[in-house]
Amino acid sequence: MTAPRLLASLGYSSLTGPRPRNEDFCGAVTPEGPELDAKGILAVVADGVGGHANGREASEYTVRGLLSDYYATPDTWAVNKSLDTVLASLNRWLVSHAARTREAAGMATTLSAVVLRGRRYYLAHVGDSRIYRLRAGKLEQLSTDHVWEHPELKNVLSRAVGLDAHLSVDYADGELEAGDVFALMSDGVWGQLGDRKIGDILRAEQDPQDAAARLAMGAEDGGSQDNCTALVLRVDTLPADKLRDNIARLQTLPLPPRLKIGQTLDGLTVDTLLHESIATLLYRVSDEQGQHRVLKTLRPEHDDPEAAAALAHEEWLARRVNDSWFPQVIPYPQRNHLYYLMSWHEGATLKARLDSGHRFGSGEVVDLGERILKGVASLHRLSIVHRDIKPDNLHLDAEGRLRILDLGVAASDATAEGQKFEEINNPGTPSYMAPELYGGKSVAASEQTDLYAVGVTLYQLLTRKYPYGEIEPFQNPKFGDPVPPTRYRPDIPDWLEAVLLKAVAREPKARFETAEEFLLALERGARRPLVVPRKSPLLERDPQLGLKLLAATSLVLNVLLIYLLLVR
Repeated sequence: MTAPRLLASLGYSSLTGPRPRNEDFCGAVTPEGPELDAKGILAVVADGVGGHANGREASEYTVRGLLSDYYATPDTWAVNKSLDTVLASLNRWLVSHAARTREAAGMATTLSAVVLRGRRYYLAHVGDSRIYRLRAGKLEQLSTDHVWEHPELKNVLSRAVGLDAHLSVDYADGELEAGDVFALMSDGVWGQLGDRKIGDILRAEQDPQDAAARLAMGAEDGGSQDNCTALVLRVDTLPADKLRDNIARLQTLPLPPRLKIGQTLDGLTVDTLLHESIATLLYRVSDEQGQHRVLKTLRPEHDDPEAAAALAHEEWLARRVNDSWFPQVIPYPQRNHLYYLMSWHEGATLKARLDSGHRFGSGEVVDLGERILKGVASLHRLSIVHRDIKPDNLHLDAEGRLRILDLGVAASDATAEGQKFEEINNPGTPSYMAPELYGGKSVAASEQTDLYAVGVTLYQLLTRKYPYGEIEPFQNPKFGDPVPPTRYRPDIPDWLEAVLLKAVAREPKARFETAEEFLLALERGARRPLVVPRKSPLLERDPQLGLKLLAATSLVLNVLLIYLLLVR
């Protein structure tokens, strides 16, 4: 039996009305298969502003651009991030185009967009077009009109795409229900009909195309002096689960028992146990063609739905990191147990090389740092934070190619959209975790904390030490100034020491903001060295020092005053 999928019916109508030109534009994309699961259905209505100033061009360009570019954004991005990134780019183009051409001066457009994905809806809105939802017979306006609140300015937009260099868009999201009807329309429709008539039409017409046509024609026949555009989207069926891809199905698969060398599972033969953590097991296996693979699964005692969902989420992320800096997920249709397969590469981790006595030179570490940062940058472009960069998770194969391992505790925008997973491994290794992650500050790991971990890793490769000393689990460390790496390796160039000290600075504002900035500092090297203070000011190292000095001074003055009183 085929699992239910998201299905929606759509209809639209756009009439010119008494205007000489239709400046409205609408469109929708209803993909199928993996793209439907990853990106959803997108419907958009826009009402161009400016008349002779290319209002139609603004609305059409914006709608077409959003419909095409939204689907080109990474699957790992949150829906709102994808919409916001694309709309910001479209806004910049409209503003710059209007500034270059006299005929285009003042061109802008309203925009109302709905994305249906999985069992949720997402809204993006700017201007005075509107988004309504009819649920269980009740009509609700989901958008807010962006017009000036003044009797003489009620029809003047306060926000629109192309109106200002800074675009402020309203975003919202919520749970879908089967039978929900979303109606997007320009002000020529809602301004003429009013909410009551709009609700009556949506309740009376079961077919979205008939509903859209009645909305537009009803407004035009009722005397609307504007273009009349309506787009109606009805949710017919919803997918069975809220988790992406096959997470729900994987949760139902049986967990394999602890496997022994030579044992076979789903046609895969176990060669060796590679790694065992608190929650997971990693085996090297051989398939029926003799190809080596890495099989990742849970320990038998972690047979629970939350752990299964977390492993499935890890696989989902790994599938989307289609980059040579990472092992690749191997599709395996014969899979009948809870696990996933990755490509196998001969070689060793950087930690194994350290343990074997390898002494990393400055040039070698710079080269490795550049490669690590390129891999980390590709993750961050997908809005994925690794959260556990360290020599154990950096692998060099037999040909010297570097790969970043283990997305087991990685976080992405997907987790911000209601998909919360219980951690099946600790999110990070203490000695590589940035200072702000300690002390109960409730600071989430970020791209910048990944870069801190890269800095600690390079520092360790060179010195076999940690910049703030080794930190044990459950320890709440105090951070002073990092130990200069030249204390352990005097042969390290000054410029490289400056880069490392900036990377592992105690305060986030003193570190690199992006992987690209860190990479550029390594690439420039001695040609354009960084200037980094070797010691923080005393008050910065001890923020309470001022209070301590004040208290000490007060104590001394009090003692002196008592003495003077006694001597009298």
